[in-house]
Amino acid sequence: MARLFIFGLGYTAGRFAQEMRARGWHVDATGSAGNIDFSDSETVVAAASQASHVLSSVPPSDGSDPVLDRYGDALTDKWLAYLSSTGVYGDAQGAWVDEASPTGGGRRTARAHCDARWLEAGARVFRLPGIYGPGRSALDRVQGGNAHRIDLPGQVFSRVHVDDIVSGVVAAIESDALPGAYNLADDLPTSQNAVIEEACRLLNVAPPPLQTIEEAKLSPMARGFYAENRRVANGKAKRVLGWVPKYPTFREGLAALTVRA
Repeated sequence: MARLFIFGLGYTAGRFAQEMRARGWHVDATGSAGNIDFSDSETVVAAASQASHVLSSVPPSDGSDPVLDRYGDALTDKWLAYLSSTGVYGDAQGAWVDEASPTGGGRRTARAHCDARWLEAGARVFRLPGIYGPGRSALDRVQGGNAHRIDLPGQVFSRVHVDDIVSGVVAAIESDALPGAYNLADDLPTSQNAVIEEACRLLNVAPPPLQTIEEAKLSPMARGFYAENRRVANGKAKRVLGWVPKYPTFREGLAALTVRA
């Protein structure tokens, strides 16, 4: 039986684990939903040593990567994958970025540092934009009364459905993709306002009013989200991995979530 070890069994990695188990893999994982405590070094090393493939979705901590800091030496002969962020590209003022674009100049310097370390370790680094899916989408924000439309003309973001992240990582495993960075983003970067408006249309409710960032009283994290403006190109993942997103735009993704609900 093929064996996979996951560091950090969160929302996205949990969906990936579910898919790999369905494919007949044995999966061990750390995290609140995992079966192994991250701090139990003996058990982690033993389980990781039996795995052929290792994926980490653990974010930076104190400016460094806790997985590589603690367990990097135990991963030298493994097929490695790391879930990173397109935030490593920083603000592109609405321009397109790809895997050759500079990193480390934005607000997520710690993430860019960890991203670079995983690349140096020989990992397939999947750079992810805004992630949405069941229980975590504009539909949920609208229904929960937490949706905003911010008056920032020209502001665009990229996003990706969680199931398309899973299919991208699976494609990398099946093709035994070479180490390197891969952007997993949908085909249509657009404003957050357009996504909220589509969610409202699907739910048959009026969209929230346009507001300034100050009027919306956004959290510091959300304000940082709006401080960056970029379009994320996905051509490398399509070309090299043979990846085809099931939800090429937010419209298909939200519609499918509506049907599923």
